[in-house]
Amino acid sequence: MLIRSWDRGTDAEWRAWMAGRDFGTLAANGPDGPVLVPTHFVLDADRGEILLHLAAPNPFRSAIRADPRVVLAVTDDYAFAPGHWRGGTPTSYYTSVQFHCTAEAVEDAAGKAEILNRQLAHFQPETPDVRVVPGAEPYGPRLSGLFGLRLTVREVRAKFKYDDKLPLDQQAALAERLADRGEGADPAVRAQLLRRHARRAGGCPID
Repeated sequence: MLIRSWDRGTDAEWRAWMAGRDFGTLAANGPDGPVLVPTHFVLDADRGEILLHLAAPNPFRSAIRADPRVVLAVTDDYAFAPGHWRGGTPTSYYTSVQFHCTAEAVEDAAGKAEILNRQLAHFQPETPDVRVVPGAEPYGPRLSGLFGLRLTVREVRAKFKYDDKLPLDQQAALAERLADRGEGADPAVRAQLLRRHARRAGGCPID
């Protein structure tokens, strides 16, 4: 992913953005080519760790045996800006955070149960009594049908592409264009654009 100096997200910025997000696309280089998996996950940003599980037959298992270097990409707050908004050249607005990681398959029952319970606590906080215990019904006997993944984050690359290279007045005008159109993710994109605009207007450097 190309990141220009004006698009680069700070550590605090991507952490705040990721706080409400837990679904992305996991990519690995398998022995037969790239493997992409859309998946939910649990991020522990302070520990630099991402946890998830996949079905046992998933080709991602053999992919990380061949090469444990993987990328988890989360992209959102995106919209198309037509050329007539920007003097003739169209562009895409979006935020994308990519976690470059080393993947470890978790195959033992206790380790898999720990990952599943972390995920249940995150995704089903309303059912605190529902937990996975190896060997115990209803979920323990099903552990053989999946494997856990522990991703150790080596690098985070964050891109906030909202026309920060343009003069402030032009960037503000584009925010109003988004407000007028008001389709799809336009409100979320406008919020990101205005946040970046305010940061620049306040004298905070983008990079």
